[in-house]
Amino acid sequence: MSLRMSVIGTGYLGATHAACMAELGFEVIGLDIDQDKIDSLTRGELPFHEPGLPELLRKHIATGRLRFTTSYEEIGGWADVHFIGVGTPQKAGDIAADLTFVDAATRSLAENISKDAFIVGKSTVPVGTARRLSKMIAEIKNPDISIGFAWNPEFLREGFAVEDTLTPDRLVVGADSAVTEKVLREVYARALAVDTPFISTDFETAELVKVAANAFLATKISFINAFSEVTETVGGDIRTLADAIGFDVRIGRRFLNAGVGFGGGCLPKDIRALQARISELGLERTMRFLSEVDEINLRRRDRVVYLAEDMIGPLAGKKIAVLGAAFKPNSDDVRDSPALDVAARLFNSGADVNVYDPKANANAAKRFPRLKYVDSAFEAATQADLVILLTEWSEFRALVPTELATVVANRNFIDGRNVMPIDEWEHAGWNITALGRKFESKN
Repeated sequence: MSLRMSVIGTGYLGATHAACMAELGFEVIGLDIDQDKIDSLTRGELPFHEPGLPELLRKHIATGRLRFTTSYEEIGGWADVHFIGVGTPQKAGDIAADLTFVDAATRSLAENISKDAFIVGKSTVPVGTARRLSKMIAEIKNPDISIGFAWNPEFLREGFAVEDTLTPDRLVVGADSAVTEKVLREVYARALAVDTPFISTDFETAELVKVAANAFLATKISFINAFSEVTETVGGDIRTLADAIGFDVRIGRRFLNAGVGFGGGCLPKDIRALQARISELGLERTMRFLSEVDEINLRRRDRVVYLAEDMIGPLAGKKIAVLGAAFKPNSDDVRDSPALDVAARLFNSGADVNVYDPKANANAAKRFPRLKYVDSAFEAATQADLVILLTEWSEFRALVPTELATVVANRNFIDGRNVMPIDEWEHAGWNITALGRKFESKN
């Protein structure tokens, strides 16, 4: 008999996992305690932008393989495998992860599962959480049934979440038994059939893999941004520097893109939560470098504001077009977005700021409603004293400098992502610079 699955939490991770499990042929119920969210998903509507996911959602609502509920009792007697995909946000006023939702989901499952089943955690959690939850389940569950337990971290990239779920680059499983591991091998049989690496390990290693990967990527980004501060001072081209060191196979070119830095709901939160957990373990000095990684990242946002002042003088009363509000292209996520943060800083410096993002305007307006959000790059740039690119959407990279010049008040441009052809823009009469380039103020 084919396994039946539930996915607890229908946010970015949960909704993606549920739809993709249905695509793999399983019957799936997504659970959330928010009735409005359940109603929207049942209509095939997603509260966030993710390429390919709306089509998958609607497809399997239509096939009947995917449905949604708010009832733990319903899924407890129906599903064989229960995935936990709830959020672990940063605690208010602290850098540690808030495990309220993970704990509540685990407790509710343990109380309501009424047949032999398996619980599989996918949320990003501090090391030690899985072992604690395993003990909680053993204490709460019906003694007449068996509940296997595992931790199976997700490695989703926003904008590629469907691809990363259906064709992962690796699978990591920390299981409590060979039986639990066997069930997860059945769940991921299609990926394993094409030799996707399957790493079987303990709870602690499985928990650490995700945060270690994010900490490494954050460090790599801040490393090249630290060198961009050097090239901005002494001269040089940070892109050429990155290309040159990227040819070293020990280093690689990916994530060596200097710019305004990283953001989103994962990297910043995860490296801070890792620092908090390491501190709890009495190993503060071990991960002290992550504080500097975080500081370098935040400093890049300051640099954009300083560069704007160098380029056009005092910002009060100046009109600035900000291209981008999402933390990365192909996403509408504005959590800890460098683009939105810089736009807010410019506004707080007295500038008249027009923001345009192809997908994130609505979410940005909820976070920072005082900014003006417009419907196109050209509308944002109309009569602007300065244009700043902060999210590298393809439509921004395709802008024609001679065409944009027809609407601005002054041809000033800051490339906060190092993606524009500088020579082409300079040839069209623009005063343009990018982070990582030495800039000589004309004021």
